[in-house]
Amino acid sequence: MKIKTSGYDYGECEICNTHLQEKCIKQDFWIRGGLVIVEDVPAGVCPQCGEKVVKSEVGLLITKLIDNAEKIEKAPKISVPAIKFEM
Repeated sequence: MKIKTSGYDYGECEICNTHLQEKCIKQDFWIRGGLVIVEDVPAGVCPQCGEKVVKSEVGLLITKLIDNAEKIEKAPKISVPAIKFEM
């Protein structure tokens, strides 16, 4: 189920007090050692510091998505570079 932006007022950023803008974002989660990316998540995003906030019902839907092992297994896979930090 795809949720479209609603014009919801997310208010002010808790970090820098800038007004949040509604956008659809990609949100990443590490689950059992694997990276899962949830796309098209409606969120309030701070244009100043990048802080992201989602409404509670969106959070609940994300929880259902990432708890669905079968859906995760069937999802398209992507490859990302992994580099080691060295000082």
